[in-house]
Amino acid sequence: MKKSFKYRIYANTETIQKAEKWLDLLRQLYNNCLSERIMAYRENKESVSVYTQMRKLPHIKKEFPEYRQISSQTLQDVLQRLDRAYQNFFLRVKNGSKKAGFPRFKGHHRYDSFTLKQAGYKLNGKYLLLKNIGKFKIKLSRPAEGTIKTITVSRTSCSKWFVCFSCDRVPLKLLLKTNKEIGIDMGCKSFLTDSSGNKVKNPRFFKKSQRLLIKRAQKLSHKKKSSNRRNKARILVAKAYERIFNQRKDFHFKVANRLLKENDIVYIEKLKYFKTFRNLNRSMRDAAWFDFFNILKAKAEEAGRKVIEAPARSTSQICSSCGTVVPKDLSVRVHNCSFCGLIIDRDYNSALNILRLGQGLRGAETKVSAMN
Repeated sequence: MKKSFKYRIYANTETIQKAEKWLDLLRQLYNNCLSERIMAYRENKESVSVYTQMRKLPHIKKEFPEYRQISSQTLQDVLQRLDRAYQNFFLRVKNGSKKAGFPRFKGHHRYDSFTLKQAGYKLNGKYLLLKNIGKFKIKLSRPAEGTIKTITVSRTSCSKWFVCFSCDRVPLKLLLKTNKEIGIDMGCKSFLTDSSGNKVKNPRFFKKSQRLLIKRAQKLSHKKKSSNRRNKARILVAKAYERIFNQRKDFHFKVANRLLKENDIVYIEKLKYFKTFRNLNRSMRDAAWFDFFNILKAKAEEAGRKVIEAPARSTSQICSSCGTVVPKDLSVRVHNCSFCGLIIDRDYNSALNILRLGQGLRGAETKVSAMN
């Protein structure tokens, strides 16, 4: 199993300045290579491949000596990032997205990480030694497991530094069987409702911090550009957003761990309708359903559990008892079936339908696998 381990790292001022210089050089390389691709297409209608740009790296090192201190694999990773940005852009265009999102030039605070692969670093206990940069102290909250393949050093918008170890062959942490299954329906009023009738309250972290964010953003807008006071105000805004992100992430992990600990199989909605983050309203973004599902799937793989996606279309309209379609607006929060007389909460009814649909999909998959 592949897994990443992220840790906070600390260093002295000289080491931090060298790491920031690396980020600035890599950002310039990214922008120059992007400019080369754009100009080649505008003038000659030609596309420049990532391999063509990689072959130019030795020449860049000779012409610009400051790039000699950076490993070749780290420079290649920059070009691979640019190529992935192009590939994702073409994929969105192919899928007919209204906002395809052409690759952008990176500003000073828009390029904040670099990757080391096979060489250039050494892990010595709680210290990380980076060649031509210096020594970082790692806050080891838990041991890194498996075989380390790559490390990524990143800087947050609050000027905090982290290291992420991408590991392979990480052992699974299997949970004991419970022989239980559950379906969950995501919502805005309550974060989720399960097929047992239990609800998880929506904490609304963004809404609670909105007044503070507005106040700090207003102060930021009044500061002179490129001034030290503006930079301090920017960091305060970033810290407020970071706090919301950390609170939400911690909440998602706790809910996911509880669901997987109590159930062998979790059936969730397949949110195919919401193709992108932009399709969600503010309450949906605050709940961050996609992030929660990603965490749930990752933790399920590690624990030996199953997460099965069921089609969510009309699950709140169909009666979970008799299957009759009962049309209702979003404002109607109670399911009232005139055919069989079932009166239950709308989200609870949807969770029961998701459980039934998921079990049907699982049964069909079991039949296919048995035939093969």
